[in-house]
Amino acid sequence: MALLQYKAPVDYAAQLDAFTAFIDKFETTKTASEEAAEAINGLSLEGDDEYDFMDDVANGAAPDNRQQGTKRKYMEMLQEIAERERQNLTIELDDLKEFEISLGTDSNLKLVDSVLGNTKHYVDLFSEAVDRLMPKPTKDVSFKDDVLDVILSQRQKRNETTSQAAQNDAEAILPVSTFPPELTRRYTLNFKPLTPSAKDKHKTLAVRQVRGEHLGHLITVRGITTRVSDVKPALRIQAYTCDSCGSEVFQPINTKQFTPMQICPSPDCTANNTKGVLNPSTRASKFLPFQEIKIQEMADQGSALTRQVNPGDVVDIAGIFLPTPYTGFRAIRAGLLTDTYLEAQHITQHKKAYQDLKLDRRVISRIESHKASGHLYEYLARSIAPEIYGHLDVKKALLLLLIGGVTKTMGDGMRIRGDINICLMGDPGVAKSQLLKYITKVAPRGVYTTGRGSSGVGLTAAVMRDPVTDEMVLEGGALVLADNGICCIDEFDKMDDGDRTAIHEVMEQQTISISKAGITTTLNARTSILAAANPLYGRYNPRISPVENINLPAALLSRFDILFLILDTPSREADEELAAHVCHVHMTNSADPTAAPTINTPNPSSQESPTPTFSPHEVRQYIALARTYRPTIPASVSQYLTGAYVRLRQQQKHAESSANPKKQFTHVSLRTLLGLMRLSQALARLRFASEVVNEDVDEALRLVDVSKASLYADQRNKNGDMSVSSRIYEAVRAMWSSGAAAVGGRGSGKGEMDMRRVRELVLGKGFREEEFERVVEEYELLDVWQRANNGTRLVWVEAGDSDEDDDE
Repeated sequence: MALLQYKAPVDYAAQLDAFTAFIDKFETTKTASEEAAEAINGLSLEGDDEYDFMDDVANGAAPDNRQQGTKRKYMEMLQEIAERERQNLTIELDDLKEFEISLGTDSNLKLVDSVLGNTKHYVDLFSEAVDRLMPKPTKDVSFKDDVLDVILSQRQKRNETTSQAAQNDAEAILPVSTFPPELTRRYTLNFKPLTPSAKDKHKTLAVRQVRGEHLGHLITVRGITTRVSDVKPALRIQAYTCDSCGSEVFQPINTKQFTPMQICPSPDCTANNTKGVLNPSTRASKFLPFQEIKIQEMADQGSALTRQVNPGDVVDIAGIFLPTPYTGFRAIRAGLLTDTYLEAQHITQHKKAYQDLKLDRRVISRIESHKASGHLYEYLARSIAPEIYGHLDVKKALLLLLIGGVTKTMGDGMRIRGDINICLMGDPGVAKSQLLKYITKVAPRGVYTTGRGSSGVGLTAAVMRDPVTDEMVLEGGALVLADNGICCIDEFDKMDDGDRTAIHEVMEQQTISISKAGITTTLNARTSILAAANPLYGRYNPRISPVENINLPAALLSRFDILFLILDTPSREADEELAAHVCHVHMTNSADPTAAPTINTPNPSSQESPTPTFSPHEVRQYIALARTYRPTIPASVSQYLTGAYVRLRQQQKHAESSANPKKQFTHVSLRTLLGLMRLSQALARLRFASEVVNEDVDEALRLVDVSKASLYADQRNKNGDMSVSSRIYEAVRAMWSSGAAAVGGRGSGKGEMDMRRVRELVLGKGFREEEFERVVEEYELLDVWQRANNGTRLVWVEAGDSDEDDDE
């Protein structure tokens, strides 16, 4: 019984002719840079002669019949391939669709649908069309060219000589050209998928959405790259040399494993029945670069697509979903089951690095329009997770984390990090995890992990055996994947102490030293650490010291530039506003811009307009532009910063010698000074400034003070709610203790305070003008302070006694 034969309802010959016409005739518009380059290259000036297009007309030059400003896109690519200036030929399906529409409805070839449904076959069909149109190279083969070009040139000359000799001898056997088309092709053909639209069914798929129905189709899969293998040569054409007749035989390789040829199939050996033995010839074989990347399943990429992906990148990989049989003992156990892989055709990068982003001038101009208001710092901070109510100071610190400071490399190779590390410590339900999730979305490279689900090896690097090359390789962990990005670690307090020590080197030196399985190396981990943790007993316990609540080693705490303590304290007004905000978000799926706290401005009418918010794309664009600046610290600001640091050290000394030293929050060390410098540089970058000013240092010190504000408020409120007068008094006293509003700036010591600065800081905390004036008069009658210099200075009566205590 004869086998049933099925004739495919596709006219491949007609499609091949259509593909040939498409490559030959498709035209596209030239860019301005291409037209300028052609104009410059076409000029031929001698001496003082000036070029005039009228000279060509007068000399009878024939005009170009082709439309000006267009080019034959793919024919120019083929010429570059013939000249060995290009190795990859990318066929854009958008161009093929445009060409198919131009053919009209009578053709009924369905070119694009055929390519999408049987992509592997149409790669070969397109390659045949390219072989038809491949132009001759205009350059001769030289010693600088590829080895295979030299060999092919020599073999072609030898075959021509042998053919001429065979024509003179009637009994000689004419040689047959044994060059397979895969060997003579000096290019790799790939397809770029259609540009997705809202109604397009060819959308990006998640890995879990890939089904058996997609086998053989061109699909696009999105995933995060977790491992990238080394680039290895993959054999595509195996060459042999016969030891009997001297013929060369080429064997195309289309699978991962193949059986080498043993007997020479040349006409000479077949006629003489000599059965010549074939010896492999490595030099005449053809190899292509091969690289394997891992997203969640395996995805192969070859030739020109290698070295485009790094671990941690979020990519869209358009490729052909194909089956591959198991080999070896796995094939015996698997039976009829097959594995699957994706043969990559095109790679699209998401969330490029800041230096690779193309700045959108419309976005920058929109942000610049709000810069004149003087509140761009607050606007950008409110744009971070706008669905989360409040936490404005925390969002400001996270904005500075995204911008970062300036990394310095000394002449001897010593490196001082500029990345900022922040830890959010607080009660459950204060939106710590949501803030971390949002930061990973905004950052070009962000990795999110949890403390309980991460081990020391999972954070740094693990030694794995490569399934392709069978070599021991390093597979980067979360910190390596977040290189030049941000690593967000949730549930930081749940980590084991042994695993937490792996982060110490990363947070300061920003490297990971590995010495495992005979591999001794140092990996880069230039990342900012954003950690979120709960107190020791789940919620903050005010009856024990802050150090006992935090329950983190001092060596790790000192590596954080800011440690925010966020406590969930009941407050009627705050709870009502928070509940209303949450209900609005659930009803409208968006934040209410009018619900944000208003910013104090000299013009009261400006408070009525809603606060502008920026999208993550706009924030990323602004940060990319801000990171191009490298601000320096002048001598005057350096002295100002030094005085503030010494002041912090004196406050710590006073706190340690007080009656209750256990209430100390954190230890002030030299790393605190470096953290203040990084925050100040980030604030200068935010202003697009080349130098740091005193106001930047003041804001950095304010953020450090605010990080402890909830702790102090909880200690004051543990015996009952405080009145408005008491809260304003405590705020002013805190300014006096820290020197935030001192005359002459912070760091000038306790004493007189600038009344205008005190008023601004108090009103910035949400109090009203009349409340502040009432408190000033009330405590002035109690001889706590006095107003001087026509009401522009606020002098504490107890300042002298306090200074004497400090001197003692």
